[in-house]
Amino acid sequence: MARLLVERGHTVKALVRPGSRLRELDAEPVTGDLRDPESLASAVAGCGVVFHMAADYRLWARDSPEMYRSNVDGTRNLLAASLRAGVERVVYTSTVGCIGMPPGGEGDERTPVGLDDMTGPYKRSKFLAEQVALQYAREAFPVVIVNPTAPVGDHDWKPTPTGRMIVDFLRGRMPAYLDTGLNLVDADDTAVGHLLALEHGRAGERYILGCRNMTLREIFEELSRISGRAAPKVRIPYMVAYAAGLASTAWASVTGHEPRAPIDAVRMARKKMWVSAAKAERELGFHPGPVENALGKAAGWFQQNGYLG
Repeated sequence: MARLLVERGHTVKALVRPGSRLRELDAEPVTGDLRDPESLASAVAGCGVVFHMAADYRLWARDSPEMYRSNVDGTRNLLAASLRAGVERVVYTSTVGCIGMPPGGEGDERTPVGLDDMTGPYKRSKFLAEQVALQYAREAFPVVIVNPTAPVGDHDWKPTPTGRMIVDFLRGRMPAYLDTGLNLVDADDTAVGHLLALEHGRAGERYILGCRNMTLREIFEELSRISGRAAPKVRIPYMVAYAAGLASTAWASVTGHEPRAPIDAVRMARKKMWVSAAKAERELGFHPGPVENALGKAAGWFQQNGYLG
């Protein structure tokens, strides 16, 4: 997102935590933390627009209350600072996880959903953070919300859980698959979607930024075509994956190391997270490119940057 803004001639300030650094980005770094309201005041000073894209995105955390402090309290802190600073417009990045998923169908912005539908601290904290953003919008602060699906592409440094799935496949660590599904979208297109939300989005509205619904098997078959590595043929029964997730997560609580199969990820996989981005297409003019290209970019970037060992 920040790279796109710079490329289009905008002056960008980027909030970074103490000790962090900007990678390959011509932007002004501003040291701060979403949990520190005073640091956010100087970060947003002089800004006309704020893109709130930061989040604690983990499907397992030893200290889950920390996720709420970053995602929920952090969102409230940043919106309060933006309001006081006279920011004209905020684009808040939520997640497709906050969209309702009807059984056997596609979810959209109108599908009923509540906190009880959220699996795990990450989704619950993001749902509560989205409610904070909606409350500010109801009180006449112009906040537009975007709900990206599963962005894939290059420069996934950490990587994200979606990127880690791609890396694990390319390293031969995916011997089997679950009968689940995701909606994938090119990360670069997601950035464009944020700009479109800024320019055309209605305050207080949510917009799904997604592209193609795919089963996990279809994703692996496409990665197989790209990489030449064989896609897994064995489908794991859900209860077997659930038992493995319980054991993996229990062991992680002892060692402190991230589990290979977080139980929350297994629970999420019980539903196919398939959605429609028709509203974003209609109201924002959001038209993402082929997901196959995004998977190719991701695979090539991970290879070039030493993620495959």
